[in-house]
Amino acid sequence: MDARTPDLNPDSSPTAVAASQLDGSGWRAARGEPSLAGMFASVQTAKQGSFWRKLLAFLGPGYLVAVGYMDPGNWATSLAGGSRFGYALLTVALLSNVMAIVLQSLCTRLGVGAGRDLAQACRDSFPRWVSLPLWLSAEIAITATDLAEVIGTAIGLNLLFHIPLEIGVIITAADVFLILALQAFGFRWIEAFVVAMLGVIAACFAVQIAMADPDWGAVLRGFAPTSEILANPQMLYLALGILGATVMPHNLYLHSGLVQTRSYGDSVSEKREAIKLATIDSSIALCLALVINASILILAAATYHRAGKIDVAELDQAHAFLAPLLGSTLAPTLFAVALLCCGLNSTITATLSGQIVMEGFLNLRIAPWLRRMVTRMIAIVPAVVVTIWAGEKATGQLLIFSQVVLSLQLPFAVVPLVMFTASRAKMGPFVAPRWLTLLATLTAAIIIALNIKLVFDFMIG
Repeated sequence: MDARTPDLNPDSSPTAVAASQLDGSGWRAARGEPSLAGMFASVQTAKQGSFWRKLLAFLGPGYLVAVGYMDPGNWATSLAGGSRFGYALLTVALLSNVMAIVLQSLCTRLGVGAGRDLAQACRDSFPRWVSLPLWLSAEIAITATDLAEVIGTAIGLNLLFHIPLEIGVIITAADVFLILALQAFGFRWIEAFVVAMLGVIAACFAVQIAMADPDWGAVLRGFAPTSEILANPQMLYLALGILGATVMPHNLYLHSGLVQTRSYGDSVSEKREAIKLATIDSSIALCLALVINASILILAAATYHRAGKIDVAELDQAHAFLAPLLGSTLAPTLFAVALLCCGLNSTITATLSGQIVMEGFLNLRIAPWLRRMVTRMIAIVPAVVVTIWAGEKATGQLLIFSQVVLSLQLPFAVVPLVMFTASRAKMGPFVAPRWLTLLATLTAAIIIALNIKLVFDFMIG
């Protein structure tokens, strides 16, 4: 069976299972309808021409993935880390980004080589008693992501337009119409919108960093590893938050589905080239994500930490301090604009990843607007409750907690991804090279070890 040919009667059919086993694919079930069926293979690629012309056709999915590495939850952890520990946690941002590049390259390989997104791969490889808990874990991760977007977007609306936070949280439910409008024009329009928002975010931080005038020597030293992170439970907690906000579980499902929006052909050589070009796309985009993530932390270190304000974790608090510390009213406005753009971008990627996860694990297809409304309502309830009960001050801690939840969910996505792409029976000629599997295994081991230490520290108080 060709990896890109949909089988409309997949996993429940004994015939399909037998055929899958007979053709040596290594999967328990044949693949069903592809990810995001309406967008599948909808973007044409250049079969001939220069390398740059071919690469241009593949640029896009990586930037949607990069959005998840700089969402509002990441802002809270980076601001808290920079204000409390200066530049020391820059090394965590760098390490997280390297891990992200390794893992996203495996997502590309799985999506193109096996013709399955990660959710479909779990469904087609594991029995239901294993795949259903993995689905639940993925949904928890998406809810935690959505919670960060709800709060971040609401705070952005509050800072720019003085809309009360409780009202802003409810307004965010309407962003589903933005997704529907962009989808109507085609997938390239979604990518163009995301890239434009990323450009605005990068420009905002470039101006703020120039105003803050950080100690660039200390910045460079901050990228060097330090054992202090493991020895200090508070630093480890924030480091795990940064890790969870950077290497996000839903991005692994998202990327393995998005690469299939390209029409790259069915031959081995065409798929090999597609894997290479899509990996370059995601690596470039993730380098941009590192620049923005590092900029948030550097800005916090160069302003709040330098001024002795070591407990800044609230986004509105960070916004209020920027003007007096930098001597300009432009800085807080740029901060709020970038935050709002971040929230809007994250809305798109969370919607798409939620769709991929539900369709892939359950083979259940519902209208995107309904899926978005369900997940957004689940995220809005805790945000509204916390905002009303504990006030705006608690939103920053809720953001950081949501990122730690993401970090705890990571192994349940990373381990299956490494297993699938290392299996020659499943991947055939597209199996990951041994060095890449070793790197990915080391990444998974580091994530799991850090999570175990976090839980242990929490248990002993």
